[in-house]
Amino acid sequence: MSLRERMRYWFDNTMSRGTASLIGWLALVSVALVLVVAGLTVWLTDEPEGAGIGEVLWLSLMHAMTPSKVASDKGSTAFLAVMFAGSLAGIFIVSILVGLLSNGLKQKIDRLRRGRSMIAETGHTVVLGWSDQVFTIIGELVKAHASQRGSVIAVLADRDKLDMEEEIRERIGDTGRTRLVCRTGRPTEPGDLRLMNLDKARSIVVLSPDGEDPDAHVIKILLALAKRAGDHPPVVASLTSSRNLAAARLAGGDQVHLVDSDDTASRLIVQSSRQSGMSVVCMDLLNFDGGEIYLRSDAALTGQSYGDALHAYQTATVIGLRRAQGVVLNPPMDTVITAEDEVIVIAHDDSLIHLASGAAPLSEKDLAVAPAVAQEPERTLILNWNARAEHIVRYLDGYVAPGSVLEIAADHPKAGAGLDGLRNLTVNVKESDTTDRYALEALGVGLYQHVIVLSDDRFKPQHADTRTLMTLLQLRDMQTVAGERYSIVSEMHDENNRSLAEVTEADDIVISDTVIGLLLAQLAENRHLADVFGYLFDSRGSEIYPRPATSYVTKGVPVSFSTVIESARRRGETAIGYRLASGVNQPPHYGVVLNPSKSQPVTLGEDDSVIVLSER
Repeated sequence: MSLRERMRYWFDNTMSRGTASLIGWLALVSVALVLVVAGLTVWLTDEPEGAGIGEVLWLSLMHAMTPSKVASDKGSTAFLAVMFAGSLAGIFIVSILVGLLSNGLKQKIDRLRRGRSMIAETGHTVVLGWSDQVFTIIGELVKAHASQRGSVIAVLADRDKLDMEEEIRERIGDTGRTRLVCRTGRPTEPGDLRLMNLDKARSIVVLSPDGEDPDAHVIKILLALAKRAGDHPPVVASLTSSRNLAAARLAGGDQVHLVDSDDTASRLIVQSSRQSGMSVVCMDLLNFDGGEIYLRSDAALTGQSYGDALHAYQTATVIGLRRAQGVVLNPPMDTVITAEDEVIVIAHDDSLIHLASGAAPLSEKDLAVAPAVAQEPERTLILNWNARAEHIVRYLDGYVAPGSVLEIAADHPKAGAGLDGLRNLTVNVKESDTTDRYALEALGVGLYQHVIVLSDDRFKPQHADTRTLMTLLQLRDMQTVAGERYSIVSEMHDENNRSLAEVTEADDIVISDTVIGLLLAQLAENRHLADVFGYLFDSRGSEIYPRPATSYVTKGVPVSFSTVIESARRRGETAIGYRLASGVNQPPHYGVVLNPSKSQPVTLGEDDSVIVLSER
């Protein structure tokens, strides 16, 4: 390579280094121009008279930087020619300088608009990735931080920063005191993760993205988080498949809590199919609008039994204990609370958790005694099929009595596959178009106690929800015409479609993505609640059951909620609220009232329910 080529290569490299390098070259050219003009002025002219070399240099600089000064020049032809040439060159230099500064400033603004600068927040919650759950999570965290000043939620996703901010504003609206910071980047790249100042973060939420094989993307993010240097704040991540839990645990380490989306949604669908209103109760517990779950240490309860502690708080409801051995909800009523135990309570705010000043009024004469009902075989119908359907069937098998029957009606190619080893269910599979009225009538739906309508995963979420709505409308009309009654529980993707589905008057609608988003938001605020919700959704131990109110108190008679709690306590159950039949189709709580005041009078009728934690 020749010297000329080497010099050209060196020059090209310096020119490609950005705005600063270009301005440096421009400064050298400007210095050279001033020196040449000053030299020509001294050599060719005697003007300005009596001026020293410093004055000539200054005059040359002013003509280069301010070309208009040539209009006021006077002197010889040679002097005017030199000044004109200097001013003409100065026009090009100034023009280039203005262009460089404008372009450099534009690049800096574009970089800021693209969200490529590092944030300097502390105590912030970081959300990595993008899916529809991001709106649920941010909305809930905004509610949780409503009373806090300076709270920040930072989002990193491979999307345009302005598009993210605009979409969040449209879906969530005003974020109150909580500031939202969006950055564009790939959460799997360590360099992009550095933008989020993770060392100072309060917690990290990793979302499972839409598209093929989302769990692989989540696991890669967990690997990137585990390998980074510095402090490691708690991480919460959701997976779509239980098969990937072991790999995710290995990738993320001890600081990561994993939410199995399929498993959680499947359990909730099964419990909702058997106990109408279960999903509404769970969503009320998971969101930050009403009753929330808190862990509380209270020395005044040490030595008391769990049954006595049920009446301890006026505006909070005791539901269980967190002990060294783990979480237990609705433990035996004679369980003694120790100094090391934490009481698990439902309250509308932690400031409302304080001991009652006196015993709430009880009405012994209005306590009802209901005989235990033996479990009998049931008939359940599942319409449609998807990837989590196998989980649903296996959980259902753990609930029903031996000899129960499950019919699966779907035109899905995998319907009924992988169901070997069931203990209590006999499964039959029929090919059927579940949106067709005649096909549904041919199934004899009135023969079943429970109907579960799943979302068909062969279609996009919105299309699948539309098909589900068609099926629900057909079922409701068939019930009306035939005068039949069976519970209908439906699975849907989009929370916005719930208002449309309310026309069908389905007993329960499970929005699986919303439930997972709510759970992630709760765990981002307090990861210790993972054990509580894990116990709540598990088929072992106590679970939430809406049960007939007449089994607990006299119907139509005003009683304090403390009376309801006492009636449930004598049955070994924990009452946490009630559901009024008159409000089952009225959003947002659909008749559910959790954690009412102990002294609050309530009148429960034949169709109302008491919500309890109980063994089956």
